[in-house]
Amino acid sequence: MSIEIFNIEEYDELIALWERTGLPFDREDRDTRTKIERQVFDDHVVIYIMKTDEGKMIGAVIGSSDGRKGWINRLAIDPDYRGHRLAERLLEKTEEFLKDMGVEVFSALIEDENFPSMSLFRRCGYEGWDKIIYFRKKISQ
Repeated sequence: MSIEIFNIEEYDELIALWERTGLPFDREDRDTRTKIERQVFDDHVVIYIMKTDEGKMIGAVIGSSDGRKGWINRLAIDPDYRGHRLAERLLEKTEEFLKDMGVEVFSALIEDENFPSMSLFRRCGYEGWDKIIYFRKKISQ
């Protein structure tokens, strides 16, 4: 297994991975090829992918810094490869990227029914906060 920086030419593979994992995404808005490509060229964002020795994409994660916190987003492992601590490897690699930027606090938003992700983050030293309610405002439709 290898961990590599995502290349926009792998966009369709990334979308296929998200589909296989059941990760919610929005190919018509925030996850368009154009918007993902913009992230590829942003120095405050990294997209790592994990591949088998045969070159199949089996994992991905997006890490970003808002200048105060590091954010772990879209951490996904192909269902056929789960149970081997591969998500931990992607998480550690992303944390290294964020540490190199001077980030000292890492955060992740996890849907309330995603118990495997909650377990992963707890196992990796993250603490859950039940006092935060997420709000959002979409300006694009």
